[in-house]
Amino acid sequence: MTTATEQQHVAGPLSAAVAHLCTRLQPQVSARTAAGFREVLRRLSAPLQVAVAGRIKSGKSTLVNALIGRRVAPTDVGECTRLVTRFQYGTVDRVELVFFDGRKQVLPFDAGGMIPGDLEVDFDQVSHLEAYLTNAVLRDLTVIDTPGLGSLDDASVKRTEQLLGAAKHRKPDESDGGSDGEESDDELDPTSRNAVAGAEAVLYVVTQGVRADDQQALAAFTAATASRDAGPVNAIAVLNKADTITPESVTGSDGDVWKAASLLAEKQAQTLKPRVADVIPVIGLLAESAESGGFTSADADALRSLSKLDDATWETMLVSADIFTTWECEVPSGTRARLLETLDLYGIRCAVDALRADPELTAGSLRRTLLNASGLAGVRIRLDAVFRARADGIKAAAALASVTALAHASGDPGERQRVHDAIEVLLAKPEAHQLRLLEALTLVTSGAVAMPEDLAEEVLRVGSTADVGEQLGLKGRPHKELSAYALERAGWWRSFASFGATPAQSRVAHVVHRAYFLIWQQLREQAG
Repeated sequence: MTTATEQQHVAGPLSAAVAHLCTRLQPQVSARTAAGFREVLRRLSAPLQVAVAGRIKSGKSTLVNALIGRRVAPTDVGECTRLVTRFQYGTVDRVELVFFDGRKQVLPFDAGGMIPGDLEVDFDQVSHLEAYLTNAVLRDLTVIDTPGLGSLDDASVKRTEQLLGAAKHRKPDESDGGSDGEESDDELDPTSRNAVAGAEAVLYVVTQGVRADDQQALAAFTAATASRDAGPVNAIAVLNKADTITPESVTGSDGDVWKAASLLAEKQAQTLKPRVADVIPVIGLLAESAESGGFTSADADALRSLSKLDDATWETMLVSADIFTTWECEVPSGTRARLLETLDLYGIRCAVDALRADPELTAGSLRRTLLNASGLAGVRIRLDAVFRARADGIKAAAALASVTALAHASGDPGERQRVHDAIEVLLAKPEAHQLRLLEALTLVTSGAVAMPEDLAEEVLRVGSTADVGEQLGLKGRPHKELSAYALERAGWWRSFASFGATPAQSRVAHVVHRAYFLIWQQLREQAG
């Protein structure tokens, strides 16, 4: 059973309601299903789990380091980069290897404070890594670094799929903890374990070209539990390595790299829609160096020296990385090579431009300038708006999906009905309507319920934000206008549900009707 302490740490009222449902149902279900419910309760009391996923070499681990604010995830190719690593809060910094048979082994950090790239154990026996860090960011967010999807390493892809819930079954030779392959009733069978496993939200990393397999990966990506597809409620994409974009290749960029990246991100958002809420440009390497201590006062001194070069020499050095490191200059070639590794040519140019504009700029101010140039702030703002602000709804929806899948996996019709009835009672409460709306949004964006494009857009708008103005598509408009429009749309969707919709569309329409009605009620109460 969940403890009082656990209930205090759930994300909000929706998660608490689902936790209460699980606790109340435990005595009414089989021992195996009850074990699954205990795992759901544990997940509800844990921070929101966000998986950082994408193609190989898209810069996922570099971005993870930037988000955490510490260079701890290995970025060079090695055994550890082929494993799933969960970064979570802990009172003592440590890393544990978790084996398929359940054993754990503490892994020491390397000399630079990072997880070592290679292991001194049988790699094929390792399931994943658990990293515990005394890091404030991880208090309410668990970050999961994944091997690259689309990798040629099938074992790494399978590990990723299993953790994210994309694999429907474990491999026959993987033990689930029972002796001789058998499992006791209070342990989770593979089907039940899959129902509970998985991250609850996705940060998907793309580079310049959104390829067909990026779209396929997102379409099949079960970011939440019980095979819930990625969608605008629980998925954001970032356009990484924005500094590598050639401005001339993007119409309207006016030769500006960051403007080109922003325009390309907008285009990619349309391509990936409705699988992601947004695409935000970022320069992961620059963000990692500026945020995690990789940029030092010695680097600032070297850049200060470079800023004093004459324009002709400086522009020549910036033509390519090779010329930058080999051109004759008072700054040692090795120092320039380090600058390339930490900032790349774009970051170096940004720093030198800043120093030429203000020669008195301190190393700390220069670091902040580089951090601002990386675009990391935009990613964090979107993470807060899409994930942290809606963590309660995301976690509760994922938990309900797990509860449903666990009951279905039991094979007991009576148990399934009891769970179904309990969920319906919960969802009938006005305060739980957000869960209905998230479910409807998922059905529409995944294509499970086909809707005309304009209506699908409206469902997407109403369900993807908590801001009333944005929900109504009338941001900044007068209160009275918002209220009138909400009531009008509530009536329209009610009529559509009764007269123009298919049975599947009707179920969604009733949910949208009630969403508009509740918005109208909320606005009326505010006015009164």
